[in-house]
Amino acid sequence: MRKKNVFKHVAQGFSPAVAGLKACATNALLMMLFAASACTPAPQTGATPAAGSQMSRGVIDPYLKIQAALADDSVEGVRANAGNIATAAASLGAPAMKIDTAAVQLTAAADLADARTKFGVLSEAIDTYMTGLKLTPPEGVKVAFCPMVQKPWLQADAAISNPYFGKDMLTCGSFR
Repeated sequence: MRKKNVFKHVAQGFSPAVAGLKACATNALLMMLFAASACTPAPQTGATPAAGSQMSRGVIDPYLKIQAALADDSVEGVRANAGNIATAAASLGAPAMKIDTAAVQLTAAADLADARTKFGVLSEAIDTYMTGLKLTPPEGVKVAFCPMVQKPWLQADAAISNPYFGKDMLTCGSFR
């Protein structure tokens, strides 16, 4: 692309050195505009919760069931609850699209290890959504963090119950 821009500017009467600088400046400007638009938060929709409100129970309740199952080294109910999260997230509009996508991927988990990996993606999507919109977890729900996988999760229990390692490292992690 740079060569094409240089040739265009040379054809317009600029010296090759000036044309090269002009092409670089044009490309840099385009990259800055793209980067700025990529960092802009998604527009809120009518279904998007207001800042300071609680995260949707339609997402959190099935999520907590998945978290408890994985902490217990089980995948029972994971797919069905992930489907419930996807449905609830879709109703929250465009800002919740990453939650919806991660939940749909979790519905296809092949085994416990795969479910845990996909649960991590879902947890990050929920955490990012809540942080970005300044939402609070529902009453009694806390955000925890696993230092081993460097991922957050939400849970209702007062004691750490790590879904990423289950019974092998059940108490690994801390609340934020």
